[in-house]
Amino acid sequence: MTYCVGFLLKAGIVFASDSRTNAGVDYISTYSKMHVFQPAEDRLFVLMAAGNLATTQAVLNRIRRDLEVRRDGERLPAGTPGAGGAEGPDLLDARYLFEAADYVGRHSVAVQQAYAASLQQAGASGEASFILGGQIAGQPHGLCLIYPQGNAVMATQDTPFLQIGESKYGKPPLDYIGHTDLSLEDAARLCLVSQIITRRSNLTVGPPFEIALVPANELRVSRRLKLTKGMPEINRTMEVWSRAMQEVIGRLPRFPWEEDPL
Repeated sequence: MTYCVGFLLKAGIVFASDSRTNAGVDYISTYSKMHVFQPAEDRLFVLMAAGNLATTQAVLNRIRRDLEVRRDGERLPAGTPGAGGAEGPDLLDARYLFEAADYVGRHSVAVQQAYAASLQQAGASGEASFILGGQIAGQPHGLCLIYPQGNAVMATQDTPFLQIGESKYGKPPLDYIGHTDLSLEDAARLCLVSQIITRRSNLTVGPPFEIALVPANELRVSRRLKLTKGMPEINRTMEVWSRAMQEVIGRLPRFPWEEDPL
C-alpha cells in the first residue's frame, strides 16, 4: 500500500508521497511514488502513483519511451495512447491538463488489460491510480486524480486535495484545516502531518516521505524534499502535532457531571 496526496492552492500545488511498497509482511521495499516530467519549457507535470507496482512502473516506462521517441523526431507506433489522431495527445501535445490526464489513463488501462488474464488467474489485481498535477503555459495550474478505469476527476476550490492509496487516516487534518488560501509551505506542513499520522495508523505506509512545491505560473518545482526515517523534521512534526492534540483535550467542553459534581 502507499499514500499520496496533492493539494491545489491559489499559490500553486503541493505534492506529498510516501515510498513504501508492500507485497506481504516479509517483503517491504522502497520505491519513489513521485515523478516529475517537463517535456518542454511551456509545461510541467508531476505524477504520483499508487496500486500495483508493476502497472505503475510500466505506465511510467511507456510515458518516458513516448517522450524519448518524440524528442528523436520519430513517430509513435500505431495504437499507442499518445500517437495522435483518435488516441489523443500525449504530454508534449496536450493543450489542457485534462488531456494529459486522459493520456496517462489510456496507458494505465492498456497495461492493465495486457496482463488482466494472468493476474486474474493468480488472484491478483493490476489496478493502479495516479495523481497528476502541473501547468501548461496559458492555462491555470491544476490537479487531477486518474482512476484505474482511466477516467479522471479534477480538484476544485471546494475539494482542493486529492488522495490515492491508504487515504482514510490522513484525511481529517486536511478536511479540518486545509483550504486554497494556504501558503505552499503551510500546505506542505499539513500534507506531511497527513503522511505521518497515516504511518502511525498503518505500517504499510512509511518513509522516505517526499514533498514537492510547484508555484503557480512558474512551470518549475521550486522545492523538493526527501525525509528519511528518523530525520528530525519527521520527529519534531509528530511531537508538535501530538502535543497540540493533548492540549485540545483539556480545552474541550466539560460533561454536565463534571461541571456540577455531587
